[in-house]
Amino acid sequence: MIIVPEKEIGALLGRQESYTAVEQVFAAMAAGDAYNFPVVREAIGHVDALYGFKGGFDRAGMNLGLKAGGYWPNNLETHGLINHQSTVFLFDPDTGRVRAIVGGNLLTALRTAAASSVSINHLARKDAKVIGMVGAGHQATFQLRAALEQRDFEKVIGWNLHPEMLPNLEKVAAEAGLPFEAVDLPGMVQADVIVTITSSFAPTLMSEHVSDGTHIACMGTDTVGKQEVATDLIARASVFTDEVAQAVTLGESQHAVAAGTKTEGEIRQIGEVINGTHPGRVSEAEVTVFDGTGVGLQDLAVASAAVDLAVQQGIAIEVDF
Repeated sequence: MIIVPEKEIGALLGRQESYTAVEQVFAAMAAGDAYNFPVVREAIGHVDALYGFKGGFDRAGMNLGLKAGGYWPNNLETHGLINHQSTVFLFDPDTGRVRAIVGGNLLTALRTAAASSVSINHLARKDAKVIGMVGAGHQATFQLRAALEQRDFEKVIGWNLHPEMLPNLEKVAAEAGLPFEAVDLPGMVQADVIVTITSSFAPTLMSEHVSDGTHIACMGTDTVGKQEVATDLIARASVFTDEVAQAVTLGESQHAVAAGTKTEGEIRQIGEVINGTHPGRVSEAEVTVFDGTGVGLQDLAVASAAVDLAVQQGIAIEVDF
């Protein structure tokens, strides 16, 4: 069995490797070569923690396994640890034997950013110049760095409920040599691409905040009840997602589907666009949305890539198990 500790992930896996792994698994899902198992997520009745499992099997990549973990809201304050904690377990699909255990905290941030990056590459207008960020927390910095690699952006704009966090975005923009502007939400109309990455349970980005031709990657809604964008914006847009069944139950699309303004059949997998079985954006004026709910197969894909790199670089820990 191979062990790849959390502390090794940052030196092993970069944005390009994460992008490739996620793009490939989205394509496999759309082709019917990979599927996710039902998600388990429970409040454990201790320190307000949420704990669960996401898993699946990818025949194309031959990845079988699960991510176990969740959210411990008091970690940072009480233990000096990040609140999200997870570990990925990979198994040999031919024998069922455990193949690897991989630290999953940084992997989760990388695979989430890679997913929105994939959507920008395949759905945003080629001439996109302004990127808008709704949310400025820790994950937002991963999102912005990955997104900036997909187009020749000339400006970053940002909004956050707590404006004192906006320097997180300004720092990333400065690293890329781009100007940054803090805006009110109506100011998002100047953006060609918008990434929403908040934990909101009420919509903040409204349809009137979004210009025709914009691509929006909605990355914060992964639970029943959460909502980042207005229902009429989802109704207005062509919507793509990682997994349709999950999007309509706990993703951004859940509210429009419940309201009857968007049907499940109108929501397509991003993997169809990657595979060329769906055209994706069909006009310069079309508003496109990626409903990124996060699936277990993403975690397995990036974890497997990390294992392969750890073996190649001779830093994998091997134990008899």
